[in-house]
Amino acid sequence: MSDSRVADRAPGRPKPARDPLKGSTDVPVGQGAVISLRSQARWRWWEFALAVAAAASWFLLPAHTPLLTEIAILALFAISLDLVLGYAGIVSLGHTAFFGVGAYGAALFATHVMPDPLVGLVVAIAVSSVAGALSSVLIMRGSDLTRLMVTLGLALVLFELANKLDHITGGADGLQGAQMAPLLGSFEFDLQGRVAYAYCLVVLAVGVYFARRVVKSPFGVSLQALRDNRLRAASIGLAVNARLAAVYTVAAGLAGAAGALSAQKTGFAFASLDVLAFHQSADVMLMLVIGGTGYLYGGIFGAIIFKLLQDLISAWTPQYWTFWIGLFLIVLMLVGRERLIRPWTWWRGGSTR
Repeated sequence: MSDSRVADRAPGRPKPARDPLKGSTDVPVGQGAVISLRSQARWRWWEFALAVAAAASWFLLPAHTPLLTEIAILALFAISLDLVLGYAGIVSLGHTAFFGVGAYGAALFATHVMPDPLVGLVVAIAVSSVAGALSSVLIMRGSDLTRLMVTLGLALVLFELANKLDHITGGADGLQGAQMAPLLGSFEFDLQGRVAYAYCLVVLAVGVYFARRVVKSPFGVSLQALRDNRLRAASIGLAVNARLAAVYTVAAGLAGAAGALSAQKTGFAFASLDVLAFHQSADVMLMLVIGGTGYLYGGIFGAIIFKLLQDLISAWTPQYWTFWIGLFLIVLMLVGRERLIRPWTWWRGGSTR
């Protein structure tokens, strides 16, 4: 028997695993996992196409920049919720708490300290991340229903605080702050919103890149293990609470960034109780229902579809647009997302081919 075959059978040697790229069986298990993870982390052609389409929209759709700005902000907000819901399995109805903290943080900073939008964005991310880290203890115990109610309660408490502390937040009238300084000292916020849209697109791109690096890392894989079976993940030595606190903090920071953009997009520092209202959490949850959870881009596609439906239907029937949105969601649940985009499969006995 050759020396190489003896070495392959030597005790203590890692068991060979199939290389997903080459199809060989000469790759140790650990190295095979690394190769598989790197393969999943590779950028796909459609991701570049999506980035090009987003950049092209700034040139091709100048009349719709306010709507596109809203979509970009909501997409970042939805991505932040997808981190905790789609990857960590944490059901939350109070994610708007961090959106609101970011909005008020950016508006208060611009009003009382300095109106630079980028510095205000960093401050909002830091404040909302701290809020996420402090409140992460609330989601470490209990069932999904318990977390649902606790996160909702947190958002309601912050809403009432913002309402009562009207000498700081402006209460029901909202916080109307100073005019924002030019972006990078050169680009002033214009009435058409083109600078604001470009600003939101860049922040969204950075947020997507950062979130993608998180979920395509070993940390992201461990989050999916927690989502699938938390008890089994703990039994193999994963630090469950530390990972939940970390992803909750990261998601809160991204939500705070979206909130800061919502406060800065008009060129004036402005935040109102609406950023902490329950419908914000409900809307972002609906976006993930429409776009799908657990692959990041579901938040982007869900935000696009939801906001376009809202804009088109409300222009057609302002009083009953929520009825048609609800009807669309019912059809989506009955038919299924995959079959909805392929209606020719509806009458094939459940087959999606």
